Amino acid sequence: MDIGDLNFFLAVARAGGISRASKELLTVQSNISSRIRALEDELGVELFRRHARGVTLTNSGERLLPYAEQITQLVREVTQVVSDDHEPGGRLAIGSMETTAGLRLPGVLAAFSDECPRVDFTLATDTTDALTTQVIEHRLDGAFVCGPVRHPDLVAEQVFIEQLVLVSGVRVADLDSAMTDGRRHKVLVLRAGCAYRARLERLFEQHGVPSPDVLEFGTLEGILGCAAAGMGVTLLPLGVVTTSPLAAALKVHHLAPVDSRAETLFIRRNDSTMTPAMSRFLFHTHESSRPASLKSVAR
Repeated sequence: MDIGDLNFFLAVARAGGISRASKELLTVQSNISSRIRALEDELGVELFRRHARGVTLTNSGERLLPYAEQITQLVREVTQVVSDDHEPGGRLAIGSMETTAGLRLPGVLAAFSDECPRVDFTLATDTTDALTTQVIEHRLDGAFVCGPVRHPDLVAEQVFIEQLVLVSGVRVADLDSAMTDGRRHKVLVLRAGCAYRARLERLFEQHGVPSPDVLEFGTLEGILGCAAAGMGVTLLPLGVVTTSPLAAALKVHHLAPVDSRAETLFIRRNDSTMTPAMSRFLFHTHESSRPASLKSVAR
């Protein structure tokens, strides 16, 4: 069985169609179709059911899916382990919430890439729910997500603590009344699955506003820009607000400790191998969260 065929199979299964998978894999549809047919011929079963909207997995395809994910993950890990004679190499795919990527990871990535130039590193940003799913499905080697996360296939460790604040373009004194005066209010959030969005919606519910109007954005810049313009309220780590170019136009409302504390966890599968590349990446992650006076100089 060709590992490349399994990668094509996984791409089509994730995308739900050959045309969409071809864009992800940067190859022509005919190449994907022929590789899928070769895999089906080898296994003697049909893996996809074709229809007008794309493809869906057959029962045989559903049974193959977890094995294909595990096999491709093991191959990636083997590539790293056997090639790491003197310095880490291979592929390392990490995911992160957008807030963590912008606020916490620049220094980590700079230090890691400087020490480990042979590692083929990729960083994907998404919501906590989406990142958790991608780690479970072996599509990411690990990810920074908002806690708590409890899943039997995952191991999680706390790496950062964030202070969450309500953010708006209006005076701080107006934010309490903005949640309780009975008007329809707007919350400025990322797409569904964002942990901070869920916490903000709970805050409104606790103040008797269970269904605020939602304005959904694709980027933090869009959220902060509209907050500065007075279009609504959002919930973000304080560091994201203070380092924003729009900081002077943003008003911060501090919350009670029980509402403001947010743990950023690093999650990975509990059956994954701690490769040298992952070990060095986590080293630099932990170093970045320590006080400067305590940071190690050891390698």
